[in-house]
Amino acid sequence: MEVNKKDLSERDIVSKFILPSIINAGWSLDTQIREEVSFTDGRIFVKGKTVVRGQKKRADIILYYKPNMPIAVVEAKDNKHYVSDGVETNYPASFRTTESADLFLLLMMRYLKDGGRAAIVLPDGSLTGDGVKERIRKEFLTQCNVHTIVRLPNSVFQPYASVATNLLFFTKGEKTKDVWYYEHKVPEGMKAYSKTKPIQKSEFEPLKKWWNKRKKSDVAWKVSIKELEENGYNLDIKNPTVPEEETVYTTAELMQKLHESFKASEELLNDLRKGLSNGK
Repeated sequence: MEVNKKDLSERDIVSKFILPSIINAGWSLDTQIREEVSFTDGRIFVKGKTVVRGQKKRADIILYYKPNMPIAVVEAKDNKHYVSDGVETNYPASFRTTESADLFLLLMMRYLKDGGRAAIVLPDGSLTGDGVKERIRKEFLTQCNVHTIVRLPNSVFQPYASVATNLLFFTKGEKTKDVWYYEHKVPEGMKAYSKTKPIQKSEFEPLKKWWNKRKKSDVAWKVSIKELEENGYNLDIKNPTVPEEETVYTTAELMQKLHESFKASEELLNDLRKGLSNGK
């Protein structure tokens, strides 16, 4: 009998889909996975001489790198809700967003203690953008010393994703003064990384040598916080020593791009028409 996923509860989703996928990815059920577990003691509320704790935060699954070292929280939803539903309401109104990468950055700021150090992977999309994205980056640079950003090639996570990504290194409790950028390039002789030719640990040796003796070069540059502030806290700073490549398209490619643009515009107009019709 075929199962209708929309009839499944949140717990069913965990047991039938999420947990098996995590185990199949190589996580040990005995030593690295805990289900239905609290991960905070609850917020402290003080009223006069009375001190009480709020409800403990619980997770459907917590993943551990090793005992007593949790590294990820997995939260499930039943099939009647989007994955992001309700997540943004855990943050102040000025920072609310449904963009998972931005929410992850807010989470790191919240739970990293002063003096704590971290390194995370973020896509280019989180380094730029206005509105709530800009406010999140401003808070990030104020709460943390974002001292190094390593720019990675687009092909690092292929075939699973081809978006440009970055390694961000930062310390909580210190304001950012300058950001060093380092461009990690695909090794000479290779066009791109792939599933059969992934990035190798040894490729980071030049970065390790540069780390404690930093100098500007054709792959390393520094940007002051003043420059970032004047540019809307945009962290998507390209290598200034590399001229922007001019892309030349054929007539057929230009026609295809126009077709895709018109199609996207038509879909947007249809959505607006539906919204207006529903509002009547």
